[in-house]
Amino acid sequence: MRFPQISSRTAFHPDSRVWVYVAERPLTETETEWLQSRLDAFTQQWTAHNNALKACAEVFDRQLILLMVDETQAGASGCSIDTSVHFLEKAGLQLGVNLFDRRRFGWLEGEQLRFERQEIVEQELGNGKITADTLMVNTLAG
Repeated sequence: MRFPQISSRTAFHPDSRVWVYVAERPLTETETEWLQSRLDAFTQQWTAHNNALKACAEVFDRQLILLMVDETQAGASGCSIDTSVHFLEKAGLQLGVNLFDRRRFGWLEGEQLRFERQEIVEQELGNGKITADTLMVNTLAG
């Protein structure tokens, strides 16, 4: 299992803000490369009140998108956060994939991340496939 190494590109403060988005389906390799290149370009030019944000993003496991801002230099403002949301909405439309379904959850099943809607998670909880020891993706980080 490969875990995200988003901070390996540059050092980020431990209290950096992180937003987690889950695509409704796995992206193809081509879609992943396309989105990663767009995310790289976006984070390099992302600003808040004309101050450059120290930011990076990573498409992980073809379905999980992590966006991070180290606010020790400049904080993400409401407008800059709106800009990131609009960017991801447009990218999702171009890919034909919803990145904003907050009822989609992820967990580690064996060596693979599995992403499903809330109803499936509840079923897996009921049948014991998800337990208190199951590693879950926290999509509420931020």
